[in-house]
Amino acid sequence: MIRAEILRKFKFSGRLSGSRVLNRRYLSDNLKTPLSTSSSIPPQFGSTGKDSESARVAGVYNNFLESSADSNERLFREITKFSHLPEQFGANQHILIDDELRERLRSTLWMFKAPIRYAFAYGSGVFSQGQSYTKKPQIDMIFGVTYSQHWHSLNLSQYPDHYSGMRHLGSRAISVLQDRVGAGVYFNTFVEINGLVIKYGVVNIDTLCYDLLSWDSLYLSGRLHKPVKILRDDPRVRLANQRNLFSVIRTALLLLPETFTDVQLYETIASISYMGDPRMKMGAENPHKVRNIVQNQKEHFYRLYAPLIDNLPNIHIASGYDGISDKITLRQDMSPIPRGNMVIRLPPSFRQKLYARYTSLLSIEPNLQTPESSSDLSRLVGSEFEQLVAADENLPKEVARAIYHTVYWPSMTQSAKGLLTAGFSKSIKYLGEKISKNKAAKK
Repeated sequence: MIRAEILRKFKFSGRLSGSRVLNRRYLSDNLKTPLSTSSSIPPQFGSTGKDSESARVAGVYNNFLESSADSNERLFREITKFSHLPEQFGANQHILIDDELRERLRSTLWMFKAPIRYAFAYGSGVFSQGQSYTKKPQIDMIFGVTYSQHWHSLNLSQYPDHYSGMRHLGSRAISVLQDRVGAGVYFNTFVEINGLVIKYGVVNIDTLCYDLLSWDSLYLSGRLHKPVKILRDDPRVRLANQRNLFSVIRTALLLLPETFTDVQLYETIASISYMGDPRMKMGAENPHKVRNIVQNQKEHFYRLYAPLIDNLPNIHIASGYDGISDKITLRQDMSPIPRGNMVIRLPPSFRQKLYARYTSLLSIEPNLQTPESSSDLSRLVGSEFEQLVAADENLPKEVARAIYHTVYWPSMTQSAKGLLTAGFSKSIKYLGEKISKNKAAKK
């Protein structure tokens, strides 16, 4: 089993020491838990207490993760408590960081009177990217909230200095700018609070879940493809993000050749949200950023993805850890049927871009049933159409093209929105720091 091989690599590797031993132990303990169990599924989701019924209900969650369509929308909407999820569901999403930093970040959340339902911290201020800094970097955070306008109204009263000149237009204008321009996030940058310098983005919780499930912009879902520290969790976001993580594994497999290493897989996963990001071309991001992230956060990637990879039937170990090499070689089934099954499971908004492209490229005959004409949008088995797509030798290029077109415009407009949300001086300061760090990284 793939996760067993990964655990063996950690067990016999002499590179992990000190605080990293704790990460290894935490990884080992939690990778033993299954993706889902039925023991904590409440009666309102259909469980009668019988083993067969419990297994059936547990299967609903697996179907939700497997399907790319929102055929289980009712289930998703009714998830309001963690007790509604199977026991240990999504344990892989919780990454260990330094205890002191974790508590400091959590205490920072309590300094906001406006209610925060979901929050995570990410970036070089939380996880090492192999760079050394003369001063502590700004810490990036995302806050998921229920009502954007209400949240900004409360936050404007408490922290008006966090906002740019937009504060004079009021909470309604701020929430409209947040929700209707870019990727649905409003950032306040270079905020000093609780002894930290942070940049926090505010997003409506429904917008966050929609991007996780559909990949409408890949702006938020892409950030959660990489290790983040969840500071305040929400059951619906946890469920949506688990499907997001399965989606990015399948997308990475469509980009990779038949044989590849675990490191190549994680680098492909980490690179997806940067494809089409205009900041990469502007020199505002380190061109080696993806490699640095994976090299310095390997155990976090293992923690996040190993349990999920182990549940995919079309990928297996080609050669395992030998005690010398630091990599595991994996092999995927390249035949059209299993790859077609991956294509049908891609997130809906993203999948439609790929389908539109192939509808033109393949000159589909009218009698060939396309996904759009199918009445069964929740199907898990690829049709002839998906198998034709899967068999195309240019599929990796076309998938990369679809990623580019998904990422580019939301990232571009979100960056332009930063001039309003951060103000001109903070925007120039932020861009200047990015460029300076990246110049230093190239030396």
